[in-house]
Amino acid sequence: MKLADKLLFKKRHTCPWWLCFTFDNPLRRLIQDPDLILRGLVQPGQTVLDVGCGMGYFSLPLARLVSQEGTVICVDMQARMLEAARRKAEKAGLDRVMRFQRCTENSLGLTIAVDFALAFWMVHEVADQHKFLVQIWESLKQAGTLLIAEPRLHVARADFDKTVSTALEEGFAIAAEPGVSMSMAVLLRKS
Repeated sequence: MKLADKLLFKKRHTCPWWLCFTFDNPLRRLIQDPDLILRGLVQPGQTVLDVGCGMGYFSLPLARLVSQEGTVICVDMQARMLEAARRKAEKAGLDRVMRFQRCTENSLGLTIAVDFALAFWMVHEVADQHKFLVQIWESLKQAGTLLIAEPRLHVARADFDKTVSTALEEGFAIAAEPGVSMSMAVLLRKS
C-alpha cells in the first residue's frame, strides 16, 4: 500500500472522545436542535449515514426519523465514541435501527448504499477530502444527499468553500444552503 493511501483519512486533528461530552448535552439543543436541522432531509424507511457520529448526538434523532423500517449507519474512528452511541441507542430502544461501524483512516468501510449522509463538524478533520468525498459519493444512491456542516469559529470560510468546490468537482450539486447555528452548511445532491 502506498503511503498516500495509508494517509487517506489521516486526521488533521481528531477531537478526543471526552471532548464530545461538551457537544453532546441538553443545552446544545437550544442552539443546534437535531430535529430542526434534519427535518425534511430524512424520511421513514431510508438508509442514512452519520459520518463521525461521535456519541450519537445526531444518530439517535436520525434513527427516530427513519423509523423502524429504516437504518442508520453510525461511523466513527474512535471505539469509545461508538460504544457510547450504542449504549444511548439501547437505552432509547433504537438499537435495532442503528448499525455501528468503526472506520479507519483509509476507508469508511461502507458496503451498503444510503439515501442521506451527514458529516457534521468533522470534514475539517479529514486530510484528503477529495478521496473522502469520493467514498461518500460512491455510497449514495442516485439523487442521494449529503449535508456538510462545519463550525464557523474553527474552520475558515475559504477552507469550507474549498471543501464545497471539491464536492462539486466530484459531481455533487448544491441543493440548498441551510442555516445551521454556529455553522457553515451545504446540502449536496448526487446528480
